[in-house]
Amino acid sequence: AGSAARPSGRSFSNAEISWALPDTSHVSHEDLTSQVGEVLLYYCYCEVRDPEKLCAWQKALCQHLHLTGKVRVASEGINGTVGGSKVATGLYIKVMLSQPLFKNILCQEDFKSSAGGAHCFPDLRVGVFKEIVPMGIDPKIVSYKETGIHLSPQEFHREVEQYLSQATQGQSDTILLDCRNFYESKIGHFQGCLAPDIRKFSYFPSYIDENLELFKDKRVLMYCTGGIRCERGSAYLRSKAVCREVYQLKGGIHKYLEEFPDGFYRGKLFVFDDRYAICSNEDIVSACRYCGVLWDQYKLCSSQHCRQLVLTCPSCCNKGLTACCSVCQEKELKVTSRASGQTLKEECECTRRRARVPIEHGLPRMLDRGK
Repeated sequence: AGSAARPSGRSFSNAEISWALPDTSHVSHEDLTSQVGEVLLYYCYCEVRDPEKLCAWQKALCQHLHLTGKVRVASEGINGTVGGSKVATGLYIKVMLSQPLFKNILCQEDFKSSAGGAHCFPDLRVGVFKEIVPMGIDPKIVSYKETGIHLSPQEFHREVEQYLSQATQGQSDTILLDCRNFYESKIGHFQGCLAPDIRKFSYFPSYIDENLELFKDKRVLMYCTGGIRCERGSAYLRSKAVCREVYQLKGGIHKYLEEFPDGFYRGKLFVFDDRYAICSNEDIVSACRYCGVLWDQYKLCSSQHCRQLVLTCPSCCNKGLTACCSVCQEKELKVTSRASGQTLKEECECTRRRARVPIEHGLPRMLDRGK
């Protein structure tokens, strides 16, 4: 970690936005729209003077290349996950790297890829927001410019190895912190991590506030899916001035698994598209909510009023146990369609029983997750 640095001078730009679209006249329609492709995940923090203009160009670019997915644009940068054919995603990366706004900021390795395609998303959604990752705090108050120290996958691997070695002897001064939501860490996580039982990243600041004593004088190793949540999350933790130092995994779990598929991360990696998860090892670290058998493939709750994810194995599915809780299981019989006036909700009654911001009472729970 001694060779790592905080990239304080890397993420600044005020260049004009180019409206250029790639020439696709030499590409067949079949190659451009092939179902066999990939999903790209990336972000770029930079100063954007005209977010609406960048949004309009991004939408035109994705439509031109037949890409689907989600792209968030803000005055602080861009965050996207898009799917399409390999020809299309290749052209997308090339154009993004040539965009003057991202010059000397965005690079090839900033794009994380996995097998997939346009079919992984129901549509294309491009919009302007206040934050490119929804933490719920004004970027002017907690800025990406005050992020933690970035560690490469190799450096992070060595740090986790040392942490686990010391933790087994009860001598560690380090916390391995998962910045993701509970349903993400539930199906995959680093051994020995502290995984907050939160449902949204916007709850993360409150989690830090409620557990400041836990982080006092600690070295914190943070990680998330692709690195973006750590940018703002580490900045928030650093603003509290309680930790000795805050480090974060550059490129997130995505980049770590590319180099260490059988490393210290066990289980699947949750992704926010119709695949729900991708895997690099055969470990299953979660269980069916009904019978307890090892299972890690999410489905949407079968009750149409609910949008929660549920882990239910084939055997339980065959028994009709397909909802996230007993309340939803009963409502499924009563609610037959959205046309009845019932609108989709993000939360189910069962989530109300969860502590929105859990308070940790010590470190033992962290070590239990790694056994």
